[in-house]
Amino acid sequence: MTVDILLRNNVKVLGTGSQTIVLAHGFGCDQDMWRYIVPSFIDSYQIVLFDYVGSGDSQIKYYDSKKYSDLQGYAQDVLDIMEALDLRNTIFVGHSVSSMIGMLASIRSPQYFERIVMLGPSPRYVNDLPSYYGGFDKSDIDELLDMMQMNFIGWASYMAPIAMQNPERGDLTEELEKAFCSRDPHIARQFAEVTFFSDCRVDLQHASVPTLILQCSDDSIAPIEVGDYLHTHLRNSRLQQMRAKGHYPHLSQPGETSDLIKEYLASV
Repeated sequence: MTVDILLRNNVKVLGTGSQTIVLAHGFGCDQDMWRYIVPSFIDSYQIVLFDYVGSGDSQIKYYDSKKYSDLQGYAQDVLDIMEALDLRNTIFVGHSVSSMIGMLASIRSPQYFERIVMLGPSPRYVNDLPSYYGGFDKSDIDELLDMMQMNFIGWASYMAPIAMQNPERGDLTEELEKAFCSRDPHIARQFAEVTFFSDCRVDLQHASVPTLILQCSDDSIAPIEVGDYLHTHLRNSRLQQMRAKGHYPHLSQPGETSDLIKEYLASV
């Protein structure tokens, strides 16, 4: 059976620029999370939006628990989309776990990538003390996964304000909670497990595509130590501290997010 990649991943292509920006959403989200960023780039670039299988309006029938038991399964989907659209030398903007998914894809097929922008990235969420601080003990992740399994709605209500970290913007916290709740609980839990137990530190040495690391302030998911570690171990990388708080600056501070990406692209 021939899989329609563009239908599988609900791919949308906007704009007519000569260079393409691929926007890749993070865990528990979908392509709609980029809606405040798109207007800043649509006049100058072609923009590709998509949903990972199991997210948004993707074709859930293609979800394969074995394939997606590893971030490489998601990286393959990114490469499938780029091949289907015949893209080359793209600017890949990945939020959260998509930063590592994009990096893994670029290691396998660097011709598709000219630049990578990592928004709130982490190569490893679990602490490996004393050499590495990721922000979470293994027991923390185990508790979150247990909560997802026993009370998925309760987990979403608990996690959304912690991740958003913008208490004055209740609308954004509510949107994130609704996004979490709209996922299939079993798929969401597996994606969470794959995300939070992933370890891409050894892969950093193989990455060659120039990269901008956008490090958010007061980010409970990817603390400052993680951004510093990435910058130290990732060749051709630039680390930029943001004023935006929390883990979703493209929602809470889209202007700053867009401006920093534009400044980086203009400088190179």
